[in-house]
This record gives sequence, C-alpha cells and structure tokens, in this order.
Amino acid sequence: MSLLDEIKAKAASRKKTIVLCEGEDKRVVEAAARITKEGIAKIVLVGNKEECKKVAPGVDLTGITLIDPLTSEKTAKYAEILYEARKSKGMTEEQAKEQAKDRTMFGALMLKAGDVDGYVSGACHSTANTLRPGLQVVKTAPGIKTVSSCFIMIAPDKSNPYNPDGVAVFADCAINIEPTAEQLADIAISSAKTAKDIAGIEPKVAMLSFSTKGSGNDDKFTQSVPKVQQATAIAKEAAPDLALDGEFQFDAAVAPEVGQLKAPGSKVAGHANVFVFPNINAGNIGYKIAQRYGNYMAIGPICQGFAKPLNDLSRGCNVEDIVATVAVTALQAD
Repeated sequence: MSLLDEIKAKAASRKKTIVLCEGEDKRVVEAAARITKEGIAKIVLVGNKEECKKVAPGVDLTGITLIDPLTSEKTAKYAEILYEARKSKGMTEEQAKEQAKDRTMFGALMLKAGDVDGYVSGACHSTANTLRPGLQVVKTAPGIKTVSSCFIMIAPDKSNPYNPDGVAVFADCAINIEPTAEQLADIAISSAKTAKDIAGIEPKVAMLSFSTKGSGNDDKFTQSVPKVQQATAIAKEAAPDLALDGEFQFDAAVAPEVGQLKAPGSKVAGHANVFVFPNINAGNIGYKIAQRYGNYMAIGPICQGFAKPLNDLSRGCNVEDIVATVAVTALQAD
C-alpha cells in the first residue's frame, strides 16, 4: 500500500466532515462524489443541485450535503460570527451579512462554527482569496503566528540511500516569500507536526542554506545565513525535544558522510527528512526538481498553522489532487 493509500485509509477511519467550497467547478463536484463513494470523508459541497448537475452531468450526488449561502438558514448565524471576528477591524453588520454569502468565506465560517472538521478550496479561486477567510475568522493555532505550507514528497521507491523511508517534507514552497527568522522557526515546528501526523515519519528537521555551520559568510549581501542560524536557535528554544538542526547545505542534511564531516555530533546532519528552505524561491524550485528529475509525487501544498484544518488547492489541480487534499485535511482534523 502506498503512502497516499494509507492516508486515504486513515482518513476513512476518522469519518470527518470536510467542506468543499466550489460547487461551480466540475473537478470539485467529481471529487466530492468519489470521496463520498470511497468513504474517505463526509462532504459538504457549497453550491446547489442545479448548478452541480450543469457542470458535472451524470455525477451521482447521493450522500453529499449541498448548501447554498444564498438560501441557507445558517447564513445569518455565520454573519454574526464574522461580525464578531471583524468588528474591531471596522466591519459593519451589513458588510458581514454580505460577505457571509461568499462561498469561501461561508466555508471558513462553517469551520469556525464547528459545523465541519476541515475546509478545502482553491480550484477556481486564488490562494489569497482562499486563505484570507481562514486568516480572518479561523486564525492561527496557539503558539503559532505563521501560516505556512509544505509538500509531502513521496519517492517512486525506497532505493535511494539518502531517503530510506521514501518520503520527505519540504517547506515552505507556496506561501511565505521571504520569511523572517521567527517565521522560519514556526514553519519548522509546523512542518515537523505534519511529518509525524500525516506522513507518518519521525521528523528530523534540517534548516537549509548554502552554508553549513557558518561555512558561508554573506554578511555583505542578504544576511540569509544569519537569518537561518537565528531561526534554528528560535525553533530549538520553542521545541527543545524536536530533532532539529542547521544551518545545513542539502548534502550535509541528507548524506551521512558529508554530515559527519561538516557537522560532527549533530543528530540531524546526514539523516534529515524534513527540509525548511530559506525562502520560497529555494523551496518552490527544490520541490519541482525532485518532482520532475526524481519522479517524486508531491502532495500539497498542505497548509499549516491554522487553528483548524484549512487547505488551498492549485487552480491546475485534478480530481485526484482534490481527493488527496481532502484525505490530508481529514487527518489534520485530529
């Protein structure tokens, strides 16, 4: 059984309810039907029956709960929740009533109210439009100030000696463009949780750089090495029991012989399976190299740091991507 199959099976056993916010999208409707048929999760689809039948004719909607913000009796209650969350920012009650009818906001308010266990959107909405409702009403988990993302990277096999588990976690590859040291520390801690809870591996976190333990000095330029060093110190203080170290070049993080040479005594060097990149350029390039040159499957981006599970789809996603994201979201709900 592949890791993705294991994730789906675990999700099915949890019987969580996930809201899909885009009933106007054919892929989402098809995914909702497949998820329901396979028992991966219970689905609430934001939309109406006529619309779903129009975009995905022939799809069996049996077992799917359809809800339309324009006609739902819950919209008024959700508007009150939104007003309470945003009135300090200047939102009026009338504005809350209007915004509660927006499908992505409606889904986030369902999650906030506890009427669903997780939220998935983004097939036909931008990342900003998908995550903004979460930031406004769901907000971040205790002790975490940074919402971030990661990819679970699944190897085609376990033949690579540098990745004996056949799985790794890469972060942040999709949200934070140039994270601060404090944000990198949050990303590291959140990614370790994802590695353990979703990927099923014991996290060994490497804070990546072009430098290993001070070997590179870029003080004249961007101060990127000191930033990663500071992030490492912050993360170690916040999570002292976590196997985390840095700063490391990638080879020092994964190759035991290089790790021993460049960072003797480190428990992470040469054995890392969670990789925190210094910025989005490195992270996005890195996961796509592994995906295209190494034939890794990339599950994600998986959002991290929210108080409740909330995930963003790529607008280029397919039905299988949506199914996988819902399964991951269901596991995050625990």
